[in-house]
Amino acid sequence: MNAVVKNAALALGMPAIAAGLTAFLISQTVAQSRAVIKVDGSSTVYPISQAIVKAFQKTPNGKQVQISVEQSGTTGGFRKFCAGQTDISDASRPILAPEMERCRKNGVPYMEFPVAFDALTVVVNPKNTWADHITLAELRKMWEPAAQGTITRWRQVRSNWPDQPLKLFGPGKDSGTFDYFTEAVMGKVDASRNDYVASEDDQVLVRGVSQDPNALGYFGYAYYLAHQKNLKALAIDSGKGPVLPSAATVERNQYQPLARPLFIYVNARSAQVKPEVRAFTEFYLKNVENLVSSVGYIPLPAEGYHIARVHFYRGKIGTVFAGKSQQNLTIRELLRKQAQF
Repeated sequence: MNAVVKNAALALGMPAIAAGLTAFLISQTVAQSRAVIKVDGSSTVYPISQAIVKAFQKTPNGKQVQISVEQSGTTGGFRKFCAGQTDISDASRPILAPEMERCRKNGVPYMEFPVAFDALTVVVNPKNTWADHITLAELRKMWEPAAQGTITRWRQVRSNWPDQPLKLFGPGKDSGTFDYFTEAVMGKVDASRNDYVASEDDQVLVRGVSQDPNALGYFGYAYYLAHQKNLKALAIDSGKGPVLPSAATVERNQYQPLARPLFIYVNARSAQVKPEVRAFTEFYLKNVENLVSSVGYIPLPAEGYHIARVHFYRGKIGTVFAGKSQQNLTIRELLRKQAQF
């Protein structure tokens, strides 16, 4: 403890304060000596990584590690990851070509691990009595750039819907969910109207839709499940009839094109030189299968996690997606890609 602070406290007749300061400074020293792992990225993947962190820190090795998990969106996460500022990047889409190039220039080798499947969910307020399903064409009509300032009422989307204001909530442009949704619905990444309530924090979107009877929004399935008393999911009709999001419809390849894989990307150099990153990644890949369902996502078959662990132990660097997202990807197709990596 700082001698000046201790002596001053004792001189003032405050031994309790001196003892408290001693304990505080000791705790600060211990905290600073703990190994640190930095995780950032997708708010969709955030609940999975948070659950893994909580489980890991209950283990003897985990108690010695300080892990920060932030959610700046998939794009924001890759920006930090490829600058070497984080050890692990949560992602709700594959790494894109410009991000691959940024990682290459900065000397950041990465390993790609699918950890779950998501059913990107379109939701409305429970007081919405008129909509129970929506077509891709109607979603496009709502969200395309040409809709900005023009499509502002429900009746403009479908003639038998009421003449009430349409209030939209969605991810910001640093979100992988934004990237995936715009490409799946509009056919082009980043093609979206801008006059909506945007946030990389899905909890903000949940609150917005749950408080406005005229609202519609979209985000990861786990956030819908966690708040389904205050939200209503819309079935998606992509041409074969309305299909609600669920583990079963994703596994049967019926919930398309809004079913998608979720990933973590690990800095291969961090995993090599930082034992704590290696231990945490090993724990993640070993335990995520059993934790995914508890946070509301769809686990991969056991084969998928086995492939991921083999790739990790072999130090397999790179991506199977060639720098672009893939729509209508099934769980089986993902496993085939990973097995051929």
